[in-house]
Amino acid sequence: MNQVSGLQPEREQRRRDRKSVDFDATVIDTIADRPFGRIGNLSTTGMLLISPTPPQQEAIYQLRLPLPAAGGVHTHIDVGVQEQWHEQTASADMIWAGYRIIAISDQDAERLNDWLAQPG
Repeated sequence: MNQVSGLQPEREQRRRDRKSVDFDATVIDTIADRPFGRIGNLSTTGMLLISPTPPQQEAIYQLRLPLPAAGGVHTHIDVGVQEQWHEQTASADMIWAGYRIIAISDQDAERLNDWLAQPG
C-alpha cells in the first residue's frame, strides 16, 4: 500500500467533494474479518461511516470498501484509515464517524477516482 503523502490539514480535507453512495455499502474490517459499518459518503481523502459501535479515538483500521464497477458488477478497494471524529446519531443506536484515508494502492486509488468521477 502506498502512504498518502502531502495531506492537507483536517479542515481542508473535509472540504473535498464527497459522494454519497446509493448501493449496499457494507465495509469489512479485514483484520477482524467482520462487518465494520456502512459508507455514508466517500472522497479521495476520507469517508463517513455509520456503524453500531464507536471506533477507538484516532485508531487505524484496514478496511475493504465495495464499489460499483462497469456492467453493474461490484468490486472492492482496500484502504488504511484513521479515525478523525465520531458522534452518536439521533437514533442513539448508531455512530457517525469520519475517517481519513492514510494508505491505498495505486490501483485502488485509480478505482476510487473512477467511481468518484461517475455522475450521480
